[in-house]
Amino acid sequence: MKDKSKMKNLLSAAAPSGELTLGNYLGAIKKWTEMQNQYNCFFPVVNQHVITVKQDPNILKKRTLDFFAQYIACGIDPQKSKLFIQSHVSAHAELCWLLNCFTYFGELKRMTQFKSKSDLHSDNINVGLFDYPVLMVADILLYNTDMVPIGADQKQHLELARNIANRFNQTFGDVFKIPDYSIPKIGARIMSLQEPTKKMSKSDSNMNNKILIIEEDVNIVSKIKKAVTDNVGIIKYDTNRPGITNLVDIMSSCTGETIQNIEDKYINKGYGIFKKDVADAVISTLTPIREEYKKIRQDENYLLTLAETGAQKASILADATLYKVYDAVGFINKRLSI
Repeated sequence: MKDKSKMKNLLSAAAPSGELTLGNYLGAIKKWTEMQNQYNCFFPVVNQHVITVKQDPNILKKRTLDFFAQYIACGIDPQKSKLFIQSHVSAHAELCWLLNCFTYFGELKRMTQFKSKSDLHSDNINVGLFDYPVLMVADILLYNTDMVPIGADQKQHLELARNIANRFNQTFGDVFKIPDYSIPKIGARIMSLQEPTKKMSKSDSNMNNKILIIEEDVNIVSKIKKAVTDNVGIIKYDTNRPGITNLVDIMSSCTGETIQNIEDKYINKGYGIFKKDVADAVISTLTPIREEYKKIRQDENYLLTLAETGAQKASILADATLYKVYDAVGFINKRLSI
């Protein structure tokens, strides 16, 4: 493993809105585990983002710890990475307010996710729903982030982070590091099983659209069996055939096989055989994670201790960044020692 002091900083996160899915794992978390030895990683469970939509407090608390435990079960090592809960590091909210004053109304108005979420929650179009991209920018800039691995649907938010950081630096000097981002090609966008033109979403209310990270085997088999395909009957990666293409993507991401090898392997074989093998590949991938999660999740005190330690580690850099930003704009910083 590289010397941590020489590694670049990487940040990636998920909000506990719904339940983590196979798409979250293959598109993001699996890659996080591989990046721990190449980067100084920050993985917050971003619970402050969730309350832009009405939440049951008890469910939110449970899901936050569920996510935390699933991160660990998937292979995120709290000794290698800063794994913490966003609301435990107050600098996120503090920097968000300050950055609001360097963000233009028109920039946020153009955010496509605000438009789509407003349509979904037309009875609760609150200021937080409009402003949450700035909190996301604060999440990133607090940690001198060099790299943010994202899905293609998050590119607009990363461009906003770069624009705000550049705008601030042009006024106050070299304060923020300008973050870069990467969009993985394979497994970056696992699609809904019933609506394969849409991303598999952890907040989707239709449980047949998604496979959970902790899904039981029998449910995985059933959901893959019912997954939408077409009447062509040929296993072929083709963007004009999103259903079968999504299953090929899932198979490739779970097994490491190339798309070409999968296509060759299933020449003259029907969808039934292919779906059974896809289900087997998913089960092989998720079963060890599910079993490890069950063991970890039972010890809530252990999880809370890890969360506290992770927040303390993250706060060292977050507070240093906030101190630097406050000094730049003319705020009198609190004395670091009494």
